[in-house]
Parts: sequence; structure tokens; C-alpha cells
Amino acid sequence: MSKIKLSKNFVKNTVKLALNEDLYPSGDITSNLIKNKKNIKIKLISNQNAIVAGILFAKLSFSLIDNKIKFVVKKKDGSFVKKNSIIATIQGKAQSILIAERVALNFLSHISGIATKTNKFVKLAGKKCKICCTRKTIPNLRVIQKYAVKLGGGFNHRFNLSDEFLIKDNHIASSDINKLVSRAIKYKQGKKITVEVDNLNQLKKIMGLKFDTVLFDNMSVHNLKKGVKLAKKFYETEASGNINSKNIRSVAATGVDRISIGSITHSVPAIDYKLEF
Repeated sequence: MSKIKLSKNFVKNTVKLALNEDLYPSGDITSNLIKNKKNIKIKLISNQNAIVAGILFAKLSFSLIDNKIKFVVKKKDGSFVKKNSIIATIQGKAQSILIAERVALNFLSHISGIATKTNKFVKLAGKKCKICCTRKTIPNLRVIQKYAVKLGGGFNHRFNLSDEFLIKDNHIASSDINKLVSRAIKYKQGKKITVEVDNLNQLKKIMGLKFDTVLFDNMSVHNLKKGVKLAKKFYETEASGNINSKNIRSVAATGVDRISIGSITHSVPAIDYKLEF
């Protein structure tokens, strides 16, 4: 599995791109109407229970507009907060704060949304089953989204197509499953091999081959339980496909080692934050 770390330079460059998107070509023409140099102090507040994530993105959104802005962190990334909690205080020129406000909140809302939804699944699945993200991410935001999954207590699946072999249904439909697995074993060079199956007959065809993980895709809980029983002693087991908050407990109860869920990155609701004077 990939190890995701965010350097300050990466965060800084990402925030710069977001600010450029918001300010090109003429800047904030509305906030430019404010001609006084008045300093204000405001609170960054969560409007709901959440896992806070993306603090550095928010902080740099303000400092890149005006390095004299004081951003005092009250809650760290990965911490659980209740509704109306103060996440940070921000002090500086009103005009500068208003220019950076939306970019800061956009980052914080999205990253916290992923962490919060991931954490919900982590709690539902229990301690014996890992929750993993997938490659179903917003283009160019994958590293940020996978970072958020970690903050929520989840684990990162492969980061990209070079990380490990993942032989999926469309690969199998285009070739022979045994030949594909055998070739992966031949060329693995230390990389892990995961093979997706959608029925027990497929699993039985590849049992005995030396790969790492069986991925059970869109299987009923009944068949998943049978599959885990067959594979458990020989391979790591994973489940995926249409897993949600209503069925995750029963999926985890099959004894599967990990569950991969695309929705924790591709369709999360944003966490609602506000700036309050």
C-alpha cells in the first residue's frame, strides 16, 4: 500500500494554484472596495461534528495572501470536533482575510469531508477489518484525498498503476486469468499482486498460485463468507463493490481483511465551516 506524506512545499504549491484560479486576472474586485486598513479577529468554526483535516491548506491560503495574518490553530489535523467548535482564530487586515476565505474553506471542507466519512466506515467495520480507498479520486487531487483517508483512520490502496499488480475483471475478460497471474508472478520484482474475482469458480481456478491478495468484487455476503473461508489461510482478502453504511457491518463480519470503498474519495459531502466575527 502507498505511503502518503504531504510536504509543506507541495501544500504551498497546491494552494498557490487554487488562489490563482480564484484571483486571475483582476484579483478580488469586491474586496478591493475596502480601502481602510482595519485589522479584525475572526473565528474559524465547524458547523457540524467532524474529523478536522486540511489545516495547513487553510493556514497557507491566508499567509500566501498576506504573511502578516496570524492563524492560530486550536484543533489539529485528525482530531474529532463537535458542532460549534473553534478550529482556529485568524487575525489581520479585513481585506486580506476576505480574499483568502473561500479557498481556505474549500480545502478544509473537502479534506475534512473525506476524513469524516472514512472514520464513519472505520468505526462501523470494527478493529479487525481495514478500510481502504481506491483510485476513484478527483484528478490531480489524489495525494490530498489519500492523505485525508489516513487522517480518518483508513488505509491507502495503491497510489497509481505502477504500485502493484491489480488484475481486474476487464483484464480477465481480455485474456486468461491463470496466464495473467502467472505473468504477474514472473515479473513482480517485489511488487504485490492482487487478483479480483466475482465468483467462487474464478477463485478455485487460481488457488495455489503465489500471489498476495484476493479481491472479492460485488459478491453477496453469503458467497463472500465462503470465499474468505477458502482463501484466508493462503491470501490476504479484500471486498469491494457497492459497500455502504448499511451493509458494511455484515461484510466485515465475513472475516475479510480489508474493504475498499470508492465513495470515501469520489463522492463525499463537504464539512460545513464558517468564519465568524
